[in-house]
Amino acid sequence: MLKGIDPVLTPELLKVMMEMGHDDTIVLADANFTAVRYANGKPLIRLPGIGMARAVAAVTSLMPLVADERHPVGFMHVTGQAPGYRSALQREVLESLEPGFLQGQTAEAIERYAFYERTASAFAIVLTGELQPFGNFLLRKGVIGDNLRP
Repeated sequence: MLKGIDPVLTPELLKVMMEMGHDDTIVLADANFTAVRYANGKPLIRLPGIGMARAVAAVTSLMPLVADERHPVGFMHVTGQAPGYRSALQREVLESLEPGFLQGQTAEAIERYAFYERTASAFAIVLTGELQPFGNFLLRKGVIGDNLRP
């Protein structure tokens, strides 16, 4: 264990986060996500038993979000729901992230199959123990030293 580092962040996950560059994307996926299919050789890290809100909090405790893009975060839109709909889990996670957004930044709802397409080009996938369907998020890495963030 190390001081100041969330224990949810495994050595494998810390390594991946360190290797990511500016604007690389990490997928935080729920337990239902077809992660093995989309990994295709990219790192696949498992966090069994860890819920999505906890995993997102741990990752963003060390990883800055991109500042020069309108959507630093994406989430999978719940199929069959009206545009603008957010599940309780999505609302919880996004409410925790939005204070760190810059003016004009928002989270982007992404249709299910479009989310899968973006996953194919992501740097890594983190498969959590989250049981809520459609509890999937894309986080785009920013840079350290960005004085624009609160």
